[in-house]
Amino acid sequence: MEPAQPADRVPADRTPPDGQPPPDGQPPPDGQPPADVPAGRGGEPAATDPTPPPPAVSGKSERSPKDMAISLLVLLVPIALLLAFYRGFLGGDQATTVDPAPAIEQARSANVFPVSQPQGLGADWKTVTARYQTVEGGANLRLGYLTPEGRGVQLLQSSVPADRLLPAELTSQAQPQGPTELAGRAWQLYTARGNQQALVLLEPTRTVIVVGDARDNELRELAGSLR
Repeated sequence: MEPAQPADRVPADRTPPDGQPPPDGQPPPDGQPPADVPAGRGGEPAATDPTPPPPAVSGKSERSPKDMAISLLVLLVPIALLLAFYRGFLGGDQATTVDPAPAIEQARSANVFPVSQPQGLGADWKTVTARYQTVEGGANLRLGYLTPEGRGVQLLQSSVPADRLLPAELTSQAQPQGPTELAGRAWQLYTARGNQQALVLLEPTRTVIVVGDARDNELRELAGSLR
């Protein structure tokens, strides 16, 4: 009889733990790939593809400057045609005019102050705004004009006291520059905002202001036309 084996003796063919390489000279256990070979999902060795990946396609545009110029021209031509149509047929460069008669009639009906209206101005004077409204301390009639030279002028007739009206309309730094007579009335020339200047007529029941960035001769023409 053979002598009994010790109980704590480890069999020689013990399977190494998962992930550990087998002892030198021994093949890997059945069903497991070698440690240095990548395994597939089912445990079989994963196939390796020796073919290199295709080169990345460059995203750089190959269009020449001439092609880009032609594309830009194609975009600009319709825009130019639309702009020409807008200006030539729809009057895109012309100011929108309004009828001042309703606002003037409203001011006269209110009978808060005497209302004057320009008379004898040429057709090249365009009325672009007209509004009568009551405000704190009185009422205002505003008429806005586009002069023959294309500048803006406002005619304001108001019952608001002059000491409140002038700082609000011409700024608190506005100063009188001297008197001038127009159509038999004594006006005062004032400085105003920015490059604007104003003609001011002070009366007991109203104050009239002609103000804008128009030249002095156009301001005088509008002020002198009031009847």
